[in-house]
Amino acid sequence: MLVETILNTKGVVVHTLPDSATLADAVAALNAHNVGALVITDQDGAIAGILSERDIVRRLGRDAAATLSLAIAECMTRSVVTASRDTPVSEVMERMTRFRIRHMPVAEDGQLVGIVSIGDVVKCQIEAAQREAEALREYIAG
Repeated sequence: MLVETILNTKGVVVHTLPDSATLADAVAALNAHNVGALVITDQDGAIAGILSERDIVRRLGRDAAATLSLAIAECMTRSVVTASRDTPVSEVMERMTRFRIRHMPVAEDGQLVGIVSIGDVVKCQIEAAQREAEALREYIAG
């Protein structure tokens, strides 16, 4: 199963903010869209980083009073782990585990084309296991 399968089911909407926005802007966007991470873009629209709830909480733990006024660029994760549409879901699971991340942008030819979360991956795996179990039941019964 490929990342393309997940994107076909969930869609390709990705919520982004420019790296010049503040953490207050990011908190508002996370809440407005009910998501756990935002892809951060540079002035050319290229992926500059990713900002997760975890990044914000860690920064709040260091200096709560000043955190919300900081630029996203000061808090985001710059080394973004990405996938492509043809990346196997098993490889996405392995990367998410190895890098301890919960969100992976999907990019092709330098363009952002989607995002998958650990929840999307788990749902995909559960559905695949259910289909396999049903196929085995039908085989045994038939």
